[in-house]
Amino acid sequence: MDSQETLQTEENVTENATPEVNETDTQTVEVPKTQEEVVARVKELAQTDAIAEKQELDALKQAFYKIHKANVAAARTQFIEEGGDPEAFLPAPNTLEDEFKTAMNVIKQKRAEQQAELDRKKEENLQKKQEILERIKELSTTPEEANQAYKEFKELQNQWKELQPVPAEKANELWKTYQLYVEQYYDQLKLNNEFREYDFKKNLETKTHLCEAAEKLAEEPDVISAFQQLQALHQEFKETGPVAKELREEIWARFKAASTVVNKRHQQYFDDLKQKEEENLAHKTELCEKIEAIDPTAIRKASEWESQTQTIIELQKEWRTIGFAPQKMNVKIFERFRNACDRFFTEKAAFFKKLKEEQAQNLARKTELCEKAEALKDSTDWKATADQLMQIQKEWKTIGAVPKKYSETLWQRFISACDYFFEQKNKNQSSQRSEEKENLQKKEQIIEKLKALLESEEEDRQDTVRELMKEWNSIGFVPFKEKDKIYKVYHETVDQLFKALNISAARKRLDHFKDNLKNNLKEGGQGLPRERERLMRAYEAKRNEIKTYENNLGFLTCSSKKGSSLLNEMNKKMEKLKDDLKLLGEKIAAIDKEISEQA
Repeated sequence: MDSQETLQTEENVTENATPEVNETDTQTVEVPKTQEEVVARVKELAQTDAIAEKQELDALKQAFYKIHKANVAAARTQFIEEGGDPEAFLPAPNTLEDEFKTAMNVIKQKRAEQQAELDRKKEENLQKKQEILERIKELSTTPEEANQAYKEFKELQNQWKELQPVPAEKANELWKTYQLYVEQYYDQLKLNNEFREYDFKKNLETKTHLCEAAEKLAEEPDVISAFQQLQALHQEFKETGPVAKELREEIWARFKAASTVVNKRHQQYFDDLKQKEEENLAHKTELCEKIEAIDPTAIRKASEWESQTQTIIELQKEWRTIGFAPQKMNVKIFERFRNACDRFFTEKAAFFKKLKEEQAQNLARKTELCEKAEALKDSTDWKATADQLMQIQKEWKTIGAVPKKYSETLWQRFISACDYFFEQKNKNQSSQRSEEKENLQKKEQIIEKLKALLESEEEDRQDTVRELMKEWNSIGFVPFKEKDKIYKVYHETVDQLFKALNISAARKRLDHFKDNLKNNLKEGGQGLPRERERLMRAYEAKRNEIKTYENNLGFLTCSSKKGSSLLNEMNKKMEKLKDDLKLLGEKIAAIDKEISEQA
């Protein structure tokens, strides 16, 4: 009874210490980098007789379609960057897909056949092991039969070891029953203790060796390989018979301790791997957020698009350096990254499509301006044509860019036409400037002659002034920068002359008027009161006229050349009216003086 309890305790500990091996968790598969390599590996697996591992098949399938999606995404991106409509993109047929599916179907068929054969073999082994258990059970019923059938018992143990695969759901229960009956057999083995002691000794040697092998696995650099080797050692430990009762706990504790070290390393490996995958997920999420943060609607220039494109290309390169994310998120995060990239490149394609259309319109408009400039370049209407060409140049500046391949040629065409006209205009104006300098000298000479008349007392100065003014007007243009200056000197001189001439003439008229008054009185004339009355009416009319001019002057400004000229003209008339009014006043005063003296 004690043996049975000890055996069950050992088995329970063993069961807890050696969990089922998860193929996905404990094996890493080196995945090919290209679709050609994937197909080659699948074909190789299809041709071998061994059963292909499900993990490797899943990894190959995932790799094939991941590479396929990446290739399609790259082709789509290139299509959009070259100006293609995203809606019109069609991926090229994948010629390797049929080969891949065919080879995979062959493997699936072989796996199905092999699995059916394996299941049949397991059921057959199960039946045989159950028969062995029944026989061991019979041998363990009495000490006499146990002693007599020791050789048979050892043969049954060998047969048991050779019958490896059984249905998984039966394996544990089958193993517990086997251990129970073996223990019971040894407990019944009384007559030949030497055989039992010998078996215990051999089993102890075997399990000690297994403990040493398990302890060495702690130094195995390949954690996955160490764990897999440990599973094989556990299987062998289970299949090895019992040791002496007093040593069972000790040997199991040693084996368990070595197993714990390997199991912890194995668990730590996957904990680290999980942590790394979480870090990769965080890194990839950050890259997604960087691309998603780019606002395509805020990008206005082609150079900005190109700058952002380089940024995304660098992010894509960085993405490829990052390992896998956790399996449940790996596909999702890739889809998120790809969608963010696709959104950017779709917007970029739309921008450049619109830009291309705008540049085509700009090309048509600038070509039209070239034609206008070329039509005007031979014109000799210098000022009007220059104004038109400058207006055309202003319009040119308001038009955006044209396709790069036309830009330089179109600009040279336009500027050549403009330059040709202005070169011809400059040549014409060069001779014109020489003539203007001569005209300036002539007008300066006229001004000198007018100034000389200011000092002269000649009687016919007024006629001379008119002749000089006529000569001035017959002379052509002077240099533009000298025009205002010489015009001002000329008019100031003429104004001084006319003022002087007017004063002189007025004085003569007054003297003549006084002489006539004296002659009239000598001859006994009586018309002085009537003359005074006439002059008073003329005086009042002249004064009213001056007031009207003064009022009108209040409404005039000199904000333009025309306004300034009119103002100057009215001021001259005002001066003339005031001189006339003064003369009338002097005449009236002369009459009053004569009438007073006569009385």
